Amino acid sequence: MAGSIFGKQFSISTWGESHGKAIGAVVDGCPAGILLENEDIQKLLDRRKPGVSPFATPRKEEDIVDILSGTFEGKTTGTPISMLIKNRDQRSEDYDRESYRPGHADYTYDLKYGFRDYRGAGRSSGRETAARVAGGAVAKKFLAVLGVDVRAYTYSIGNVAVTNPDFSITNHLNMPDETAYNQAAQLAEQAKQAEDSLGGEIMCEIFNIPAGIGEPVFSKLEAIIAQAVLSIGAVKGIAFGAGFDAAKMNGSKHNDIMYMPACRTGRENGAVKKRSNNAGGVYGGISDGSTIFFKAAVKPTSSIGQTQDTINNRHENIKLTISGRHDPLIVPRAVVVVEAMAALSIADLILQGLSANVETVKRAFFR
Repeated sequence: MAGSIFGKQFSISTWGESHGKAIGAVVDGCPAGILLENEDIQKLLDRRKPGVSPFATPRKEEDIVDILSGTFEGKTTGTPISMLIKNRDQRSEDYDRESYRPGHADYTYDLKYGFRDYRGAGRSSGRETAARVAGGAVAKKFLAVLGVDVRAYTYSIGNVAVTNPDFSITNHLNMPDETAYNQAAQLAEQAKQAEDSLGGEIMCEIFNIPAGIGEPVFSKLEAIIAQAVLSIGAVKGIAFGAGFDAAKMNGSKHNDIMYMPACRTGRENGAVKKRSNNAGGVYGGISDGSTIFFKAAVKPTSSIGQTQDTINNRHENIKLTISGRHDPLIVPRAVVVVEAMAALSIADLILQGLSANVETVKRAFFR
């Protein structure tokens, strides 16, 4: 199976299946000298792991990470960082090897490979994202050294959206708005009781990115982040800045007006400012120095308890009732996955950008 590697200079490869012995990730290209311990990765994995919320699958996985290589005395060595996460709570008997579940990759996997791992969907399972989060934790440690911060949160659940984010608020939906949380929690509980599911949106912001990150044409900053985020199985759309609202705006309203602010002495301080950020912090595929932000649309959980029409692998029409343990909504646990993929994208583009001009090369190696 191809397609399990993302990134050029700072890359991640994930491996393993939902009901296999373990899953894991290998990060290559991480610079040496970065402080990295198991707990740095565990903090992010704990934000994603199942069984800790009334709105998450009751599958009990501790998701304990073990760094196998790439560090010495608590620091990265510049060699591949291999991480292992064991699977401990599989129930393969809950899955039907013959039926194609609506909304899942069962049918397309059979078409492509001639067979599939029916136990929890194998590689197409959301379980694979734990490995991405482990890799994203390494990327975030690298970015922290540079002063770059990546933060994501639940922006909406169903038709309930955050209006006044307050990041001191914590809850099971990762929604930094108490009023919105209470309304969304009620919606989630209603969907759970009806054996149905909900979707939503995740907002991701990237702070302190200098201007000049990203490559024109095919490796635009938005294009790389979009590839990374859309590779998350539950994500069905992504929009930067004004996003799809840009299609309804005039150029005079959408254009971000740039200006030079004056110091108290009346002299310009040299920092370019914008009166809006409809571009989402990116022009021509290159960061402009302002906050980069985007929203990712997450579909409702495909596995629901209601009986549905589908077909089996003999192409017979059947009725299917899915058993097992599933999230009534994926959004809250996917927040850290989006964060991880954004961090991996930015880390890779920063390292690629070191060869952008000869002066940068000279400063790096020939001072």
